[in-house]
Amino acid sequence: MGLIVSGSSIISGILAAGIVLSIILASTNPATLSAVSPQKKNVMITAILDNLGGVIKWGDILRPAVEELKSRHPELNIQLNYTTTPYNETRTKLLNSLGNKSAVDLISVDQIWLGDFAQRGYLADISNYVKLWGRSSDWYQTNFDGGVYKGKIYGLWAWTDVRGIWYWKDLLSKTGIDPNSLKTWNGYMAAARKINTILGSEGISGAVLTGLNYSPDLWYPYLWMLGGDILVMKSGHPIKGSYWFPAYNSSAGVKALEFIKEQIDSGIKPLKSNPDKLFINRKLAVLQSGSWVPGVFPRQSWSTFVQRIGFIPVFPVPYGLNRTSTMMGGWEFAIPQTSKNKELAWELITLMVDPRIMSPWLKQTGFLPTQKSIGSGPQLNLLNESIPYYGDMASMIPIGKSRPVAPEYPQIAEQVRHAIEEVYYGIKQPKQALNDAARESAKSLGW
Repeated sequence: MGLIVSGSSIISGILAAGIVLSIILASTNPATLSAVSPQKKNVMITAILDNLGGVIKWGDILRPAVEELKSRHPELNIQLNYTTTPYNETRTKLLNSLGNKSAVDLISVDQIWLGDFAQRGYLADISNYVKLWGRSSDWYQTNFDGGVYKGKIYGLWAWTDVRGIWYWKDLLSKTGIDPNSLKTWNGYMAAARKINTILGSEGISGAVLTGLNYSPDLWYPYLWMLGGDILVMKSGHPIKGSYWFPAYNSSAGVKALEFIKEQIDSGIKPLKSNPDKLFINRKLAVLQSGSWVPGVFPRQSWSTFVQRIGFIPVFPVPYGLNRTSTMMGGWEFAIPQTSKNKELAWELITLMVDPRIMSPWLKQTGFLPTQKSIGSGPQLNLLNESIPYYGDMASMIPIGKSRPVAPEYPQIAEQVRHAIEEVYYGIKQPKQALNDAARESAKSLGW
């Protein structure tokens, strides 16, 4: 008997097949797929950063770090929104934004601002993040300590700089001066006098003192090499128990400032304009300045830089002392308390400082590392091949020191600067100038 199929059964079968086919087609339709798949969560990371002089581009370090962050979190649609501000406006902008409780995830903090920002409660404590990360031992100790306030970690020092002696080789040769003589106080002053005598008629000075707002930064190394310090912790504070107290007017501080007076007496004068410019224009034979000096010369001239310009990784030392010192500055990354994406912000920081990303950026900018793994070995060799005297400059990091993280430090620096200028212009003797400044500093610190 043959198979008999009713019309309704055929229609039902066709409908059923159509439904199955629709399901199959839908499963291969990308538009349908995106509609039924879970959508990525949008995350906007916001940052306020210093503009680094308006020359160096943040994008060159942020771009690879953000791309890596995105690859680690495919479930998120991560975007970065950052703004940059000139240095003399950055601190005010940060204080206003964080004081207004603006949702900011990442900021660059000058090392000397960290204590102030932390005391105000503006920065997140990242101690646990750092501990779990496990890379803190790779930081040079001074640089790591620069991010610590009252035993908690609030910032990660990303890069640094040092200060040493730069000189024009031909000008020293012309005056018969051995560059090694610049390593001692007496030799440094004698060289400056000789250059002034021989080349002064050509408008060339042997050396100058800095009469700008950063003059303390070029005085601190003398204080440190003599065993002194800017501030120390002292018990008995009327409110805080144990707190910072001025120490820069110690015997070491007086001796360090007496060297400044000796320079004045020997004919080395303070300059109220940027001495780097004089040096670049060959109107200054010897310059005490920072690791940024090669960067102010065109890169195309670097191939002959070492033949023309010398660098000594020291500050002059007094007779009988072999230990020199230098001061380190630089920027730290921190996470504001107002951040809504603290974990992602921390992860972004770790990526930016990862040697794979940080080393190429240091090569572009000339900044010095805060990490030992970059400051030695193969990575240092690569940087040294690209940037004049990079290895010599990096050799100063272990002997360098930083300014204190006391919230009141900016006021202290201004008081120290005032004392230095009083000696510059013969208003006071070193001991009196420092003692008077220290009394003001003690008041600023609440004593």
